[in-house]
Amino acid sequence: MIKEVLVVEGKMDVLAVSRAVEADCIITDGFRLSPRTIASIGDAYKRRGIIILTDPDPAGERIRRFLSKKFPEAKHAFVPKEEATANDDIGVEQASPEAIRAALEKVRTLDWNPAERFSAADLIAAGLSGGDGASERRARLGARLGVGFANAKTFLKRLNHYGVTREEFDSGLQELDEEENKC
Repeated sequence: MIKEVLVVEGKMDVLAVSRAVEADCIITDGFRLSPRTIASIGDAYKRRGIIILTDPDPAGERIRRFLSKKFPEAKHAFVPKEEATANDDIGVEQASPEAIRAALEKVRTLDWNPAERFSAADLIAAGLSGGDGASERRARLGARLGVGFANAKTFLKRLNHYGVTREEFDSGLQELDEEENKC
């Protein structure tokens, strides 16, 4: 059983999580966060801690940002977009149990005093911004690092705010390059 309470968007997300791990969940019901739901999340945050596991889409990111401000020491798990897409829908409920477990193994905590380890120049040099295939490379590296998919600006912010080390970054890039060279 996972100690922290998972915060997900809907009932189908709870079902998907239950197929992957044993955990308690709180449903946000999308962005309709009622005062009662926020109070429940707050109680869980104080007692056990929370892991925010929202959908890898704009609505899920909006919910994540809102909850991050209210609960700054919350943990974050990201299911990669390509592993959460099926039946013309994107969401945690579409993810396989393996994808959910992998996301939960790479939980990150947002650092409100981030170290500026990475710059836009790092992204450009690594082929993660400003070139053909940059979006796909960011998605694949984000999955490896446990920071999810994002545009270049948000990806850079996540690298610096979620405590990604230079060693993790370089190792992830090396794996990507080796994978691409095999193709």
